[in-house]
Amino acid sequence: MDAAYVSADDIRDQFSKAMSAMYQQEVPQYGTLLSLVESVNHDVLAEDAALAHTLEASDELARLSVERHGAIRVGLPEELSLLRRMFAVMGMHPVGYYDLAAAGVPVHSTAFRPVDDDALKRNPFRVFTSLLRLELIENAALREQAREILSHREIVTPEAQALIARCEEQGGLNATDAKAFVQAALNTFRWHHDATVDRATYDRLHQEHRLIADVVSFRGPHINHLTPRTLDIDAVQQQMPSVGIDPKAVIEGPPRRRCPILLRQTSFKALEETITFADSVAGHHTARFGEIEQRGVALTQKGRALYDRLLAQSRQLPAAQDNATHQAQLAEVFQAFPDDLDTLRREGLAFFHYYAAPDAKVSLPEHIDAETLEALVDQGALFCQPMIYEDFLPVSAAGIFQSNLGGEQHDKYASQANQAQFERDLGASVIDEIALYEQRQQASLDKALAVLGLRTNRSANEARRFLQQRQILF
Repeated sequence: MDAAYVSADDIRDQFSKAMSAMYQQEVPQYGTLLSLVESVNHDVLAEDAALAHTLEASDELARLSVERHGAIRVGLPEELSLLRRMFAVMGMHPVGYYDLAAAGVPVHSTAFRPVDDDALKRNPFRVFTSLLRLELIENAALREQAREILSHREIVTPEAQALIARCEEQGGLNATDAKAFVQAALNTFRWHHDATVDRATYDRLHQEHRLIADVVSFRGPHINHLTPRTLDIDAVQQQMPSVGIDPKAVIEGPPRRRCPILLRQTSFKALEETITFADSVAGHHTARFGEIEQRGVALTQKGRALYDRLLAQSRQLPAAQDNATHQAQLAEVFQAFPDDLDTLRREGLAFFHYYAAPDAKVSLPEHIDAETLEALVDQGALFCQPMIYEDFLPVSAAGIFQSNLGGEQHDKYASQANQAQFERDLGASVIDEIALYEQRQQASLDKALAVLGLRTNRSANEARRFLQQRQILF
């Protein structure tokens, strides 16, 4: 990239901070939530010096205070494709396919996010982006009316579209254009109190599904939540009422563990906001809320298979009415999932970054196998850090959505995944998240082995085969 251009990482950092400031103005409780999360994180780091050292050594500590994810919903394929181009300016790419229809929410989704290690350390801002599946609206007349309403809106301003095209044509944006882009792009996600439909139309859409009304009835995909990252989500959940925030009933995701895995999420309930319909009738709309997340280690395909099996087992139990009971039930089932980093690594259940110890002196055989790598770790020549899970969990995402849409279940949408259609609408293939973690882990191992003097392709290939064998599904 030309040196005169601002890096995509810097543009993403500017945008995420601008969006956070905007959302604090629009939803004051979000500012309260940020303060609570900051306080909890400070307490955790003060009490756990080892964790603080690990986060600092792996450059994870600096990103903690800026880490956010947002969520938006769009109505048409053209909107999704245009947002893909917008996020590309910020170095954010579509990772993963999520079918929320199976959980009764008529959307399918991807996460736009940075993908390489340096970009993630700079600012891991993500936007979970859902496309409304109009074909799942059973009422044909309502389906076509929704499509017609959406066809008349333009969610990205002409200025932002021009800057996107300029970035694509010249390979970047200068400082002036980057600043203008951030402000123009931000307008896409602002909240508007005036609906684009009359009250009767809104009610019909709302009766079909509250999320459909949220997507179709407004001029753009307002950000419906922003999510800071905490180091102790249980403490945040417990303390939310003390700062005037009403949390959802249960924390989504795996139970509390010594070694956190994947993603745990909670939220405060969606706000009831005053709006004005197109026929000048006053009303209310409920969609925007605040969310908190705690991220753990990314799991391999083998680890995800075990996680999914245990989660399915836990969902066969009677539904818990409170978080304490829910967590106790989960913890009982998840005793079958190893809870120490060494076992997670040795059994190929989780992904790790490999590093060569400074000035390590080792004598190794020509061929690398399981015993060789374990010997390197045992000798302290190689050390490992868990790789943070950067993505989302469909069941948890649907649980958050449902809890903030009134809790209704829409089982009629079950078993309607269509990744191929989503990718056609997106205008690109989504990146496979597991393959991405595998690539990052292997790159770190190759680099570490090179530092230790194992520079032959043969050695690197043997190491790769070994890691792949570990992660075979059982």
